[in-house]
Amino acid sequence: MAPPVGREREYKPGMESTDGAGDHELRQLRLSRFGRVLAGVTLGYVGLICFTSVYVQNLSLLRYSLSLLVAGAAFTALWLLLRGAPRSLRFIRGVELATLFVGTTAFSTMALFMDLTASPDMVVRSAVTYMLLVYAVYVPSTARHTLVIAGLMTLPLLGCIFMAFRSWDPALHDPPAALWRKGQVGDMAYPATIASAVIWGIAVAMAAGFSQTIYGLRKAVRDIRRLGQYTLEEKLGEGGMGVVYRASHGMLRRPTAIKLLLPERAGKEALARFEREVQRTAMLAHPNTVTVFDYGRTTDGVFYYAMELLDGMTLDEIVENDGPQPEERVIHLLEQATASLAEAHGAGLIHRDIKPGNILVVDRAGIPDLVKVVDFGLVKDLAPEGSGTALPRTALTLADSITGTPLYLAPEMLSTPEQVDGRADLYALGAVGYWLLTGSHVFNARSVVEVCAHHLHSQPEPPSARLGAPVSADLEALLLACLAKRPEERPASAAALRERLRACAKAGAWTTQRAAQWWAAHRHELRSGGARAAAASPRERLLTVTRFSD
Repeated sequence: MAPPVGREREYKPGMESTDGAGDHELRQLRLSRFGRVLAGVTLGYVGLICFTSVYVQNLSLLRYSLSLLVAGAAFTALWLLLRGAPRSLRFIRGVELATLFVGTTAFSTMALFMDLTASPDMVVRSAVTYMLLVYAVYVPSTARHTLVIAGLMTLPLLGCIFMAFRSWDPALHDPPAALWRKGQVGDMAYPATIASAVIWGIAVAMAAGFSQTIYGLRKAVRDIRRLGQYTLEEKLGEGGMGVVYRASHGMLRRPTAIKLLLPERAGKEALARFEREVQRTAMLAHPNTVTVFDYGRTTDGVFYYAMELLDGMTLDEIVENDGPQPEERVIHLLEQATASLAEAHGAGLIHRDIKPGNILVVDRAGIPDLVKVVDFGLVKDLAPEGSGTALPRTALTLADSITGTPLYLAPEMLSTPEQVDGRADLYALGAVGYWLLTGSHVFNARSVVEVCAHHLHSQPEPPSARLGAPVSADLEALLLACLAKRPEERPASAAALRERLRACAKAGAWTTQRAAQWWAAHRHELRSGGARAAAASPRERLLTVTRFSD
């Protein structure tokens, strides 16, 4: 959405989109600011001249003011006409060329009113030279465009210098003997203009060089930050498998997040697992699962994929900001998460890293509290060979490896990882529900080893005891059933868990109106401007342990 007219837009990384529209917006912004500075400096000189003429009681100095006022008006027009809402490229160029030509012409006419002993050629030439060099450095332009601007400035500059010295009378002003010979009226016009042209030509060459260098560097940086049709903007987060950036698409203009593999993790197995994550996630179409738009590889082998940019909070942030959640909301959120897992499990995929940081809640399209399950980076394929559901198998999840987040690891992921199935996700989801309901983790310990030991051997404390307040018997029993040590004692599937959640006494009590009220009160707590990406928090580091056997 374009900002209102009359308000200056701030440039942000990513304006340099792949189709060049961002370059135009940045150019418009820079030209507007350039005009503002020129107008301020020019009108400031007008004020200084007026003060000086009054102070020294020499009103003849005011003859310079008219030229400066016209120049200041032109530069003010450059500022105001390009301020605010984005303009077309034709409009930007038209305003730029017209105002700079008028402003330069008006400024150069000062030479016609100055006494020759004040060196009018040096005064106007120096001022216009500074203007051109600042333009070349500050306004993004190619060398060719800077030469066009310099060409517009050349005619009024050299023309006014020629006309000023055309009236030179050697009887009134002796030129320095080392530079000019004595002669007739106007003899100084040609040599003064030629000398100014040489000096001006050097300044133009410097300005073109500045533009070429700076514009080339900007293009190089933009190309480095471009992945296919996407341009990386700001870093949003970092997780176990890679880094997530906000990005913009060159044509679609939809909010996008780009996830790419960290260079230091770009081993063969990591690349294969990362590509597997994309392919598996792209197979899932449930509205409670993050949507994958696209994926690919850069020319230097970096694998990436584009997914929807989520404007919301993780379950971690919800509890940290608002404390334990009411039972009805816990049921509402868990039910949506089970719907996402049911589709994944039905496709023969298990997540293996369900945790609060991988479950986001968004307020989108009038649907508050819409759950999005993200980061299938540790997904495991359980579909049989030749079923048509699974992609070709790759030895990514080793039989003797333990991978996941310690606080949410199912016991079988520690003892028999080769036998893990979808019920491991249900255990983790039960631990997520425990966190939502009580504001604390199922097992608290001082080390990863101690947490893992609790998962294997300790019985969880009932949520009501941890919370110190009554909890509905059906919801408490269901969470404890999900946290059972033996997979067969848990709900048989994500679909079965969803049905049991729907059967709870407080299911459906969390209404759309209540959810909207909650978001209205807490929307200001969104981080990074609301753009979210799954990233491991310091206390939820990914755990990977390989077990060696004789």
